[in-house]
Amino acid sequence: MPPDYRTRFAPSPTGALHLGHAFSALTAEARARAAGGQCLLRIENTDTARCRPALEAAMLADLRWLGLDWPEPVLRQSDHLPRYGAALARLTDRGLTYNCRCSRSDIHAALSAPQEGVTHLAPDGAIYPGTCRGVGLPADVGHAVRLDLGRALNALGPAQLEFNETGPEAAGIHQTDLTDLRRMVGDVVLARRDIGTAAYHLAVVVDDAAQGITEVVRGMDLFAATPIHRLLQALLGLPTPTYHHHRLIRDTQGKRLAKRDNARSLASLRSEGATPQDIRAIVGL
Repeated sequence: MPPDYRTRFAPSPTGALHLGHAFSALTAEARARAAGGQCLLRIENTDTARCRPALEAAMLADLRWLGLDWPEPVLRQSDHLPRYGAALARLTDRGLTYNCRCSRSDIHAALSAPQEGVTHLAPDGAIYPGTCRGVGLPADVGHAVRLDLGRALNALGPAQLEFNETGPEAAGIHQTDLTDLRRMVGDVVLARRDIGTAAYHLAVVVDDAAQGITEVVRGMDLFAATPIHRLLQALLGLPTPTYHHHRLIRDTQGKRLAKRDNARSLASLRSEGATPQDIRAIVGL
């Protein structure tokens, strides 16, 4: 790893941190320490309807209890909305976005009729069928902004979209198949319709570049989103970090832990008398 190594742990304060968060934060911190670099803390709180200061305070307390520290100031996405707006405007000025008024139920209805050879599952849950593409809807607080994937790929021309993966489950150089990108990803949301601010895919690549992240450490559940991020980096002229997707922490039924699994939250385990060393042992560190 390079001497200027820099990674980040980037949770959203929408619920209690659980064992999966602990494993990810500890993994990122360990990789930074081994490289003599830095592990930054980023608060991904653009979803103002779900992110709350009390949840953020509890999250910070959990991380400090684990023995983690980070450079100040912490980047809070809510403080940098103009940065995401500028990136979105660059894509819009090139004709690579369009406004979309479809709700989740609209998308579900459009996808309910079977279509031979079409795969509907994507990193965001469902591949958007393109209902509003080409309609020319005006910008509106009730409209999402989507990436026009076809135009974006045409704008790239023959550019190669590859990234270096250092995680144990998929290590190596990964070349994005543009045909698969069209079939498996579709027109992802760059700004959400409910709050009119940057969605995850856009905000994460802008922040990684702004913070000088050299390696992104995150769970394997986000591996499928990496080609989207690589595409946005290419379109915006941003550097591409190395990626390290680690294993997931699962419950006794084999399901990936979620914030709704409060029984496995760090706060619950602390209240039962668990120590930071216990947490490390539970997650296999």
